[in-house]
Amino acid sequence: MKYVIILALSAGMAGLLYGYDAVSISGAIGFLQELYDLTPAHEGLIVSSIFIGGVVGVGASGFLSDRIGRRKVMMFGALFFFIAGLFAAFTQSPEQLIAARIIGGLGIGLSSSISITYVTECAPAKWRGTLSSMYQFLCIIGIFLTNIINFAIAQSGSHAWGVSTGWRWVLGIGAAPALVLFVFMLLAPESPRFLMQSGKQDQGFKILERINGTEGAREEAKAIEASIKLDQSGSFAELFGPGLRRALMVGIFLAVFNQAVGQNTISFYGPTIFRNAGFGGNSEFLASTMVGGVELVFTVVGMVLIDRAGRKPLMLWGTALMAVFAIAMALTFMFNASGVLVVVFACGFIAAFAFSMGPVTWVMIPELFPTHLRGRASGLCGVFIWGTAWLVGQFTPMMFAGWGGQGMFLFFAALDIIGFLGVRFLVPETKGKRLEEIEEFFRPKK
Repeated sequence: MKYVIILALSAGMAGLLYGYDAVSISGAIGFLQELYDLTPAHEGLIVSSIFIGGVVGVGASGFLSDRIGRRKVMMFGALFFFIAGLFAAFTQSPEQLIAARIIGGLGIGLSSSISITYVTECAPAKWRGTLSSMYQFLCIIGIFLTNIINFAIAQSGSHAWGVSTGWRWVLGIGAAPALVLFVFMLLAPESPRFLMQSGKQDQGFKILERINGTEGAREEAKAIEASIKLDQSGSFAELFGPGLRRALMVGIFLAVFNQAVGQNTISFYGPTIFRNAGFGGNSEFLASTMVGGVELVFTVVGMVLIDRAGRKPLMLWGTALMAVFAIAMALTFMFNASGVLVVVFACGFIAAFAFSMGPVTWVMIPELFPTHLRGRASGLCGVFIWGTAWLVGQFTPMMFAGWGGQGMFLFFAALDIIGFLGVRFLVPETKGKRLEEIEEFFRPKK
Protein backbone atom coordinates (compact mmCIF):
# COMPACT_ATOMS: atom_id res chain seq x y z
CA MET A 1 0.00 0.00 0.00
CA LYS A 2 2.90 2.37 0.72
CA TYR A 3 4.11 1.91 -2.86
CA VAL A 4 0.64 2.47 -4.34
CA ILE A 5 0.08 5.57 -2.18
CA ILE A 6 3.38 7.02 -3.42
CA LEU A 7 2.31 6.40 -7.05
CA ALA A 8 -1.12 7.96 -6.41
CA LEU A 9 0.42 11.02 -4.75
CA SER A 10 2.95 11.41 -7.58
CA ALA A 11 0.32 11.35 -10.34
CA GLY A 12 -2.10 13.34 -8.18
CA MET A 13 0.27 16.33 -8.31
CA ALA A 14 -1.47 17.09 -11.62
CA GLY A 15 -4.53 17.88 -9.48
CA LEU A 16 -2.51 20.31 -7.38
CA LEU A 17 -1.55 22.12 -10.60
CA TYR A 18 -5.18 22.42 -11.64
CA GLY A 19 -6.25 23.51 -8.15
CA TYR A 20 -3.55 26.15 -7.97
CA ASP A 21 -4.39 27.68 -11.29
CA ALA A 22 -8.16 27.54 -10.78
CA VAL A 23 -7.85 29.76 -7.71
CA SER A 24 -4.69 31.78 -8.32
CA ILE A 25 -6.50 33.76 -11.01
CA SER A 26 -9.22 34.62 -8.45
CA GLY A 27 -6.54 36.40 -6.44
CA ALA A 28 -5.19 38.22 -9.49
CA ILE A 29 -8.31 39.11 -11.46
CA GLY A 30 -9.34 42.04 -9.23
CA PHE A 31 -5.93 43.65 -9.67
CA LEU A 32 -5.94 42.88 -13.40
CA GLN A 33 -9.41 44.38 -13.81
CA GLU A 34 -8.13 47.63 -12.33
CA LEU A 35 -4.81 47.55 -14.22
CA TYR A 36 -6.36 46.95 -17.65
CA ASP A 37 -9.90 48.32 -17.08
CA LEU A 38 -11.46 45.02 -18.13
CA THR A 39 -15.09 44.54 -19.17
CA PRO A 40 -16.99 41.53 -17.69
CA ALA A 41 -16.54 39.67 -21.01
CA HIS A 42 -12.79 40.39 -21.12
CA GLU A 43 -12.45 39.46 -17.45
CA GLY A 44 -14.19 36.16 -18.19
CA LEU A 45 -11.87 35.50 -21.14
CA ILE A 46 -8.73 35.93 -19.02
CA VAL A 47 -10.10 33.54 -16.40
CA SER A 48 -11.47 30.98 -18.88
CA SER A 49 -8.66 31.08 -21.47
CA ILE A 50 -6.83 28.31 -19.63
CA PHE A 51 -9.68 25.99 -20.60
CA ILE A 52 -9.16 26.71 -24.29
CA GLY A 53 -5.72 25.13 -23.99
CA GLY A 54 -7.21 22.53 -21.67
CA VAL A 55 -9.70 21.31 -24.28
CA VAL A 56 -6.88 20.84 -26.80
CA GLY A 57 -4.58 19.20 -24.25
CA VAL A 58 -7.11 16.81 -22.80
CA GLY A 59 -8.41 15.91 -26.27
CA ALA A 60 -4.89 14.94 -27.38
CA SER A 61 -3.89 13.32 -24.08
CA GLY A 62 -5.80 10.08 -24.57
CA PHE A 63 -4.43 9.39 -28.04
CA LEU A 64 -0.89 10.28 -26.93
CA SER A 65 -1.08 8.21 -23.76
CA ASP A 66 -2.24 5.13 -25.68
CA ARG A 67 0.82 5.53 -27.92
CA ILE A 68 3.68 6.73 -25.70
CA GLY A 69 2.34 5.90 -22.22
CA ARG A 70 0.59 7.64 -19.34
CA ARG A 71 3.80 8.73 -17.60
CA LYS A 72 5.38 10.59 -20.51
CA VAL A 73 2.20 12.52 -21.27
CA MET A 74 2.09 13.77 -17.67
CA MET A 75 5.74 14.84 -17.92
CA PHE A 76 5.03 16.86 -21.08
CA GLY A 77 2.04 18.44 -19.34
CA ALA A 78 4.21 19.50 -16.40
CA LEU A 79 6.75 21.13 -18.72
CA PHE A 80 4.08 23.13 -20.54
CA PHE A 81 2.66 24.41 -17.28
CA PHE A 82 6.12 25.30 -15.89
CA ILE A 83 6.80 27.46 -18.96
CA ALA A 84 3.33 29.03 -18.77
CA GLY A 85 3.69 29.96 -15.08
CA LEU A 86 6.90 31.88 -15.72
CA PHE A 87 5.50 33.46 -18.89
CA ALA A 88 2.34 34.66 -17.05
CA ALA A 89 4.42 36.40 -14.39
CA PHE A 90 6.19 38.58 -16.96
CA THR A 91 3.35 39.43 -19.34
CA GLN A 92 2.73 43.08 -20.27
CA SER A 93 -0.78 42.97 -21.76
CA PRO A 94 -4.07 41.05 -21.43
CA GLU A 95 -3.35 39.35 -24.78
CA GLN A 96 0.00 38.02 -23.57
CA LEU A 97 -1.60 36.80 -20.35
CA ILE A 98 -4.33 35.00 -22.29
CA ALA A 99 -1.63 33.32 -24.42
CA ALA A 100 0.26 32.24 -21.27
CA ARG A 101 -2.91 30.79 -19.76
CA ILE A 102 -3.73 28.88 -22.96
CA ILE A 103 -0.26 27.28 -22.80
CA GLY A 104 -0.82 26.47 -19.13
CA GLY A 105 -4.19 24.95 -19.99
CA LEU A 106 -2.54 22.76 -22.59
CA GLY A 107 -0.23 21.44 -19.88
CA ILE A 108 -2.97 20.80 -17.34
CA GLY A 109 -5.19 19.28 -20.03
CA LEU A 110 -2.46 16.81 -20.98
CA SER A 111 -1.88 15.71 -17.40
CA SER A 112 -5.31 15.92 -15.71
CA SER A 113 -7.41 12.99 -16.95
CA ILE A 114 -4.34 10.85 -17.65
CA SER A 115 -3.19 11.13 -14.04
CA ILE A 116 -6.51 9.55 -12.97
CA THR A 117 -6.16 6.88 -15.65
CA TYR A 118 -2.67 6.13 -14.33
CA VAL A 119 -3.83 5.74 -10.73
CA THR A 120 -6.89 3.74 -11.81
CA GLU A 121 -4.65 1.26 -13.63
CA CYS A 122 -2.24 0.94 -10.70
CA ALA A 123 -4.64 0.73 -7.74
CA PRO A 124 -6.13 -2.51 -6.30
CA ALA A 125 -9.91 -2.68 -6.83
CA LYS A 126 -10.62 -2.49 -3.08
CA TRP A 127 -8.87 0.88 -2.72
CA ARG A 128 -9.20 2.25 -6.26
CA GLY A 129 -11.80 4.87 -5.37
CA THR A 130 -9.83 6.24 -2.43
CA LEU A 131 -6.51 6.27 -4.30
CA SER A 132 -7.98 7.73 -7.48
CA SER A 133 -9.42 10.50 -5.30
CA MET A 134 -5.82 11.64 -4.67
CA TYR A 135 -6.16 13.82 -7.77
CA GLN A 136 -9.14 15.68 -6.33
CA PHE A 137 -7.59 15.73 -2.85
CA LEU A 138 -4.40 17.37 -4.11
CA CYS A 139 -6.51 19.66 -6.30
CA ILE A 140 -8.29 20.89 -3.17
CA ILE A 141 -4.99 21.22 -1.30
CA GLY A 142 -3.85 23.37 -4.23
CA ILE A 143 -7.02 25.48 -3.92
CA PHE A 144 -6.61 25.86 -0.15
CA LEU A 145 -2.91 26.76 -0.33
CA THR A 146 -3.57 29.20 -3.16
CA ASN A 147 -6.23 30.99 -1.14
CA ILE A 148 -3.67 31.39 1.64
CA ILE A 149 -1.06 32.62 -0.87
CA ASN A 150 -3.58 35.05 -2.41
CA PHE A 151 -4.36 36.46 1.04
CA ALA A 152 -0.67 36.65 2.01
CA ILE A 153 0.31 38.44 -1.21
CA ALA A 154 -2.63 40.86 -0.90
CA GLN A 155 -1.40 41.68 2.62
CA SER A 156 2.27 42.00 1.57
CA GLY A 157 2.08 45.48 0.11
CA SER A 158 -0.14 48.38 -0.76
CA HIS A 159 -3.07 48.08 -3.12
CA ALA A 160 -1.01 49.89 -5.78
CA TRP A 161 1.75 47.28 -5.36
CA GLY A 162 -0.84 44.52 -5.83
CA VAL A 163 -2.02 46.13 -9.08
CA SER A 164 1.50 46.55 -10.46
CA THR A 165 3.38 43.53 -9.06
CA GLY A 166 1.44 41.35 -6.59
CA TRP A 167 -0.60 39.52 -9.22
CA ARG A 168 2.63 38.49 -10.99
CA TRP A 169 3.74 36.60 -7.88
CA VAL A 170 0.31 34.99 -7.59
CA LEU A 171 0.54 33.54 -11.11
CA GLY A 172 4.29 32.84 -11.24
CA ILE A 173 4.40 30.64 -8.13
CA GLY A 174 2.42 28.04 -10.13
CA ALA A 175 5.66 27.02 -11.88
CA ALA A 176 6.85 25.33 -8.65
CA PRO A 177 4.28 22.48 -8.43
CA ALA A 178 4.72 21.89 -12.18
CA LEU A 179 8.41 21.21 -11.59
CA VAL A 180 7.55 18.86 -8.70
CA LEU A 181 5.14 16.86 -10.91
CA PHE A 182 7.81 16.51 -13.61
CA VAL A 183 10.40 15.17 -11.13
CA PHE A 184 7.91 12.78 -9.50
CA MET A 185 6.84 11.27 -12.83
CA LEU A 186 10.47 11.06 -13.99
CA LEU A 187 11.03 8.66 -11.06
CA ALA A 188 7.69 6.79 -11.28
CA PRO A 189 7.10 3.59 -13.33
CA GLU A 190 4.69 3.28 -16.25
CA SER A 191 1.16 1.94 -15.73
CA PRO A 192 1.27 -1.90 -15.54
CA ARG A 193 -1.82 -2.24 -17.74
CA PHE A 194 -0.27 -0.03 -20.42
CA LEU A 195 2.98 -2.02 -20.27
CA MET A 196 1.15 -5.34 -20.71
CA GLN A 197 -0.98 -3.89 -23.51
CA SER A 198 2.30 -2.82 -25.19
CA GLY A 199 3.74 -6.33 -25.02
CA LYS A 200 5.95 -5.73 -21.95
CA GLN A 201 4.37 -8.42 -19.77
CA ASP A 202 7.39 -8.96 -17.52
CA GLN A 203 7.74 -5.27 -16.63
CA GLY A 204 3.99 -4.96 -16.08
CA PHE A 205 3.90 -8.05 -13.86
CA LYS A 206 6.73 -6.76 -11.65
CA ILE A 207 4.79 -3.59 -10.93
CA LEU A 208 1.57 -5.55 -10.30
CA GLU A 209 3.54 -7.77 -7.91
CA ARG A 210 4.70 -4.77 -5.88
CA ILE A 211 1.11 -3.54 -5.72
CA ASN A 212 -0.85 -6.78 -5.14
CA GLY A 213 1.70 -9.39 -4.00
CA THR A 214 2.64 -12.39 -6.15
CA GLU A 215 -0.67 -14.27 -5.98
CA GLY A 216 -2.76 -11.17 -6.47
CA ALA A 217 -0.53 -10.09 -9.35
CA ARG A 218 -1.08 -13.43 -11.12
CA GLU A 219 -4.88 -13.05 -10.88
CA GLU A 220 -4.74 -9.43 -12.01
CA ALA A 221 -2.39 -10.26 -14.90
CA LYS A 222 -4.72 -13.02 -16.12
CA ALA A 223 -7.70 -10.67 -16.08
CA ILE A 224 -5.73 -7.96 -17.92
CA GLU A 225 -4.44 -10.39 -20.58
CA ALA A 226 -7.95 -11.75 -21.15
CA SER A 227 -9.25 -8.21 -21.48
CA ILE A 228 -6.48 -7.29 -23.94
CA LYS A 229 -7.32 -10.30 -26.13
CA LEU A 230 -10.95 -9.25 -26.27
CA ASP A 231 -9.94 -5.68 -27.02
CA GLN A 232 -7.49 -6.44 -29.85
CA SER A 233 -10.24 -6.57 -32.45
CA GLY A 234 -11.74 -3.26 -31.25
CA SER A 235 -11.22 0.31 -32.40
CA PHE A 236 -12.05 3.84 -31.22
CA ALA A 237 -15.34 3.60 -33.15
CA GLU A 238 -16.34 0.87 -30.69
CA LEU A 239 -17.08 3.63 -28.17
CA PHE A 240 -20.02 4.72 -30.30
CA GLY A 241 -21.42 1.21 -30.77
CA PRO A 242 -23.80 -0.85 -28.62
CA GLY A 243 -22.72 -1.31 -25.01
CA LEU A 244 -19.88 1.17 -24.76
CA ARG A 245 -22.11 3.92 -26.13
CA ARG A 246 -23.89 3.83 -22.77
CA ALA A 247 -20.54 4.01 -20.94
CA LEU A 248 -19.64 7.04 -23.06
CA MET A 249 -22.99 8.72 -22.29
CA VAL A 250 -22.38 8.20 -18.54
CA GLY A 251 -18.82 9.52 -18.86
CA ILE A 252 -19.91 12.65 -20.75
CA PHE A 253 -22.75 13.29 -18.30
CA LEU A 254 -20.35 13.08 -15.34
CA ALA A 255 -17.83 15.28 -17.14
CA VAL A 256 -20.35 18.04 -17.88
CA PHE A 257 -21.91 18.05 -14.41
CA ASN A 258 -18.55 17.98 -12.66
CA GLN A 259 -18.42 21.64 -13.76
CA ALA A 260 -22.06 22.58 -14.45
CA VAL A 261 -23.06 22.16 -10.79
CA GLY A 262 -21.47 25.58 -10.24
CA GLN A 263 -18.66 25.17 -7.70
CA ASN A 264 -16.18 27.00 -9.91
CA THR A 265 -18.19 30.22 -9.69
CA ILE A 266 -16.82 30.35 -6.14
CA SER A 267 -13.37 28.93 -6.97
CA PHE A 268 -12.78 31.38 -9.85
CA TYR A 269 -14.62 34.43 -8.52
CA GLY A 270 -14.94 33.90 -4.75
CA PRO A 271 -13.28 37.20 -3.72
CA THR A 272 -15.41 39.11 -6.24
CA ILE A 273 -18.64 37.47 -5.00
CA PHE A 274 -17.77 38.10 -1.34
CA ARG A 275 -16.77 41.69 -2.11
CA ASN A 276 -20.23 42.24 -3.59
CA ALA A 277 -21.73 40.68 -0.46
CA GLY A 278 -20.13 43.38 1.70
CA PHE A 279 -16.59 42.15 2.43
CA GLY A 280 -13.58 44.42 1.87
CA GLY A 281 -10.09 45.34 3.05
CA ASN A 282 -8.78 41.94 1.89
CA SER A 283 -11.33 40.14 4.10
CA GLU A 284 -12.81 38.73 0.86
CA PHE A 285 -9.59 36.72 0.43
CA LEU A 286 -9.89 35.48 4.00
CA ALA A 287 -13.49 34.38 3.31
CA SER A 288 -12.30 32.48 0.23
CA THR A 289 -9.61 30.80 2.35
CA MET A 290 -12.28 29.68 4.81
CA VAL A 291 -14.34 28.17 1.98
CA GLY A 292 -11.20 26.44 0.66
CA GLY A 293 -10.54 24.96 4.11
CA VAL A 294 -14.06 23.52 4.24
CA GLU A 295 -13.56 22.04 0.76
CA LEU A 296 -10.34 20.37 1.89
CA VAL A 297 -11.99 18.77 4.93
CA PHE A 298 -14.97 17.43 2.98
CA THR A 299 -12.77 16.13 0.17
CA VAL A 300 -11.16 13.89 2.79
CA VAL A 301 -14.66 12.84 3.89
CA GLY A 302 -15.42 11.89 0.27
CA MET A 303 -12.18 9.92 -0.01
CA VAL A 304 -13.05 7.96 3.14
CA LEU A 305 -16.61 7.23 2.00
CA ILE A 306 -16.16 6.55 -1.73
CA ASP A 307 -15.17 2.88 -1.30
CA ARG A 308 -17.59 2.39 1.60
CA ALA A 309 -20.80 4.23 0.77
CA GLY A 310 -20.29 3.89 -3.00
CA ARG A 311 -20.06 6.37 -5.86
CA LYS A 312 -23.76 6.81 -6.62
CA PRO A 313 -25.10 7.58 -3.09
CA LEU A 314 -22.43 10.25 -2.61
CA MET A 315 -23.36 11.95 -5.88
CA LEU A 316 -27.09 11.86 -5.08
CA TRP A 317 -26.61 13.44 -1.65
CA GLY A 318 -24.09 15.95 -3.01
CA THR A 319 -26.19 17.27 -5.90
CA ALA A 320 -29.30 17.50 -3.70
CA LEU A 321 -27.47 19.50 -1.03
CA MET A 322 -25.82 21.74 -3.63
CA ALA A 323 -29.27 22.66 -4.96
CA VAL A 324 -30.43 23.56 -1.42
CA PHE A 325 -27.38 25.72 -0.67
CA ALA A 326 -27.49 27.39 -4.11
CA ILE A 327 -31.10 28.43 -3.44
CA ALA A 328 -30.06 29.69 0.02
CA MET A 329 -27.31 31.84 -1.54
CA ALA A 330 -29.76 33.19 -4.11
CA LEU A 331 -32.11 34.24 -1.29
CA THR A 332 -29.33 36.03 0.62
CA PHE A 333 -28.60 38.15 -2.45
CA MET A 334 -32.29 38.66 -3.17
CA PHE A 335 -32.99 40.07 0.33
CA ASN A 336 -29.57 41.72 0.85
CA ALA A 337 -28.92 39.51 3.86
CA SER A 338 -25.68 39.53 5.84
CA GLY A 339 -22.52 38.74 3.90
CA VAL A 340 -21.66 36.25 6.64
CA LEU A 341 -24.66 34.16 5.52
CA VAL A 342 -23.30 34.14 1.95
CA VAL A 343 -20.03 32.68 3.25
CA VAL A 344 -21.84 30.11 5.43
CA PHE A 345 -24.00 28.91 2.52
CA ALA A 346 -21.00 28.97 0.16
CA CYS A 347 -19.19 26.67 2.62
CA GLY A 348 -22.17 24.29 2.60
CA PHE A 349 -22.35 24.40 -1.20
CA ILE A 350 -18.64 23.64 -1.59
CA ALA A 351 -18.73 20.93 1.10
CA ALA A 352 -21.52 19.12 -0.79
CA PHE A 353 -19.47 19.24 -3.99
CA ALA A 354 -16.26 18.19 -2.26
CA PHE A 355 -17.54 14.80 -1.02
CA SER A 356 -19.53 14.02 -4.17
CA MET A 357 -19.19 15.30 -7.73
CA GLY A 358 -15.66 16.53 -7.02
CA PRO A 359 -13.80 13.26 -6.36
CA VAL A 360 -16.36 10.79 -7.74
CA THR A 361 -16.32 12.12 -11.32
CA TRP A 362 -12.56 11.80 -11.65
CA VAL A 363 -12.66 8.29 -10.18
CA MET A 364 -15.55 6.95 -12.25
CA ILE A 365 -14.70 8.15 -15.75
CA PRO A 366 -11.60 5.95 -16.23
CA GLU A 367 -13.42 3.02 -14.58
CA LEU A 368 -16.05 2.96 -17.33
CA PHE A 369 -13.83 2.06 -20.31
CA PRO A 370 -11.71 -0.92 -21.46
CA THR A 371 -7.91 -0.74 -21.26
CA HIS A 372 -7.25 -0.16 -24.97
CA LEU A 373 -9.73 2.76 -25.04
CA ARG A 374 -9.31 4.13 -21.53
CA GLY A 375 -6.82 6.88 -22.35
CA ARG A 376 -8.69 8.14 -25.42
CA ALA A 377 -12.15 7.80 -23.85
CA SER A 378 -11.02 9.62 -20.69
CA GLY A 379 -9.51 12.31 -22.90
CA LEU A 380 -12.78 12.68 -24.81
CA CYS A 381 -14.72 13.03 -21.54
CA GLY A 382 -12.06 15.47 -20.40
CA VAL A 383 -12.90 17.69 -23.39
CA PHE A 384 -16.41 18.03 -21.94
CA ILE A 385 -15.03 18.80 -18.46
CA TRP A 386 -12.78 21.52 -19.81
CA GLY A 387 -15.34 22.82 -22.27
CA THR A 388 -17.94 23.20 -19.53
CA ALA A 389 -15.33 24.79 -17.24
CA TRP A 390 -14.64 27.31 -20.00
CA LEU A 391 -18.34 28.19 -20.18
CA VAL A 392 -18.52 28.69 -16.40
CA GLY A 393 -15.33 30.76 -16.32
CA GLN A 394 -16.31 32.89 -19.31
CA PHE A 395 -19.92 33.64 -18.47
CA THR A 396 -19.94 33.90 -14.66
CA PRO A 397 -18.95 37.62 -14.64
CA MET A 398 -21.61 38.32 -17.27
CA MET A 399 -24.30 36.38 -15.37
CA PHE A 400 -23.34 38.11 -12.12
CA ALA A 401 -23.43 41.54 -13.77
CA GLY A 402 -26.72 40.88 -15.61
CA TRP A 403 -28.71 38.67 -13.22
CA GLY A 404 -27.13 39.48 -9.87
CA GLY A 405 -26.20 36.85 -7.30
CA GLN A 406 -29.81 35.71 -6.94
CA GLY A 407 -30.32 34.94 -10.64
CA MET A 408 -26.94 33.26 -11.06
CA PHE A 409 -27.31 30.92 -8.08
CA LEU A 410 -30.91 30.02 -8.98
CA PHE A 411 -29.60 29.03 -12.42
CA PHE A 412 -27.02 26.73 -10.84
CA ALA A 413 -29.61 25.32 -8.43
CA ALA A 414 -31.66 24.23 -11.48
CA LEU A 415 -28.56 22.56 -12.97
CA ASP A 416 -27.91 20.79 -9.65
CA ILE A 417 -31.43 19.33 -9.75
CA ILE A 418 -30.84 18.12 -13.32
CA GLY A 419 -27.56 16.59 -12.10
CA PHE A 420 -29.40 14.75 -9.32
CA LEU A 421 -31.92 13.28 -11.77
CA GLY A 422 -29.15 12.22 -14.18
CA VAL A 423 -27.24 10.41 -11.44
CA ARG A 424 -30.42 8.72 -10.24
CA PHE A 425 -31.46 7.32 -13.62
CA LEU A 426 -28.27 7.10 -15.71
CA VAL A 427 -25.21 6.31 -13.59
CA PRO A 428 -24.39 2.73 -12.44
CA GLU A 429 -22.46 1.79 -9.27
CA THR A 430 -18.82 0.68 -9.77
CA LYS A 431 -17.72 0.34 -6.15
CA GLY A 432 -15.43 -2.64 -5.44
CA LYS A 433 -15.48 -4.02 -9.01
CA ARG A 434 -12.34 -4.88 -10.97
CA LEU A 435 -11.88 -2.79 -14.10
CA GLU A 436 -12.39 -5.91 -16.20
CA GLU A 437 -15.75 -6.60 -14.47
CA ILE A 438 -16.94 -3.07 -15.27
CA GLU A 439 -15.79 -3.51 -18.86
CA GLU A 440 -17.78 -6.75 -19.14
CA PHE A 441 -20.89 -4.95 -17.79
CA PHE A 442 -20.83 -2.49 -20.69
CA ARG A 443 -19.69 -4.97 -23.37
CA PRO A 444 -22.48 -5.90 -25.83
CA LYS A 445 -24.03 -9.28 -25.04
CA LYS A 446 -23.68 -11.84 -27.83
